[in-house]
Amino acid sequence: MGSSSTRAKNIGINIDGLTPPQEVCNDPTCPWHGNIKVRGLVLTGRVIKAKMKNTVVVEREYLVYSRKYMRYERRRSRIHAHKPPCIHLKEGDVVVIGETRPIAKSVSMVVLGVLRRGENSGSQEG
Repeated sequence: MGSSSTRAKNIGINIDGLTPPQEVCNDPTCPWHGNIKVRGLVLTGRVIKAKMKNTVVVEREYLVYSRKYMRYERRRSRIHAHKPPCIHLKEGDVVVIGETRPIAKSVSMVVLGVLRRGENSGSQEG
């Protein structure tokens, strides 16, 4: 393997705008610097909550066709994903997550990178 400036390994995911993080971490569940493998689904979503230590909640919206009404309905799902310490993100960021082996009871996805930074969504009413 050729040594690069970030010392990140190739995880085999080719998405426009997804680059390895500049910071190096020693987390064993980091897809770039650890030994966890990314396989299966690769999804894009928006970070809703980032209050846990190493976990974020990602919400993705999708359309489902209703044959009875001949229309599309909007649905959304919330997914818990592991956040490696080398990836810095906030609520409102659009991220790419990939499927891995189960890391915790409800966590079997890992954040691969940030596609787009969110606009100041830190001020919420309520």
